[in-house]
Amino acid sequence: MSDERDEDDEDDEQPFEEGPVEVPIDGTLDLHTFDPRDLGELIPEYLDACRERGILDVRIVHGKGRGQLRRSVHAILGRLSGVESFRLAGEDGGGWGATRVRLAR
Repeated sequence: MSDERDEDDEDDEQPFEEGPVEVPIDGTLDLHTFDPRDLGELIPEYLDACRERGILDVRIVHGKGRGQLRRSVHAILGRLSGVESFRLAGEDGGGWGATRVRLAR
């Protein structure tokens, strides 16, 4: 076995990209490509954009992992007045790796 690293392995260790990221407003927000420090702004802005487009049922994909990201997402959602309710997604929506959000009109 070789201790040499394959060139493709280097891509796996790149930090999050800086600068704006284009996010499609389609009712599903996948957090895997975002820095967790940005969630406090990202989630409210995304939910506002969904509401403006009449999308009131939103799915936020945070992954299963150890649950830290899920807890952060739920803490943010719990502080937002425009959120009517939220719960873990069912098995058809990502199970405990995603959260379903119902926005107030």
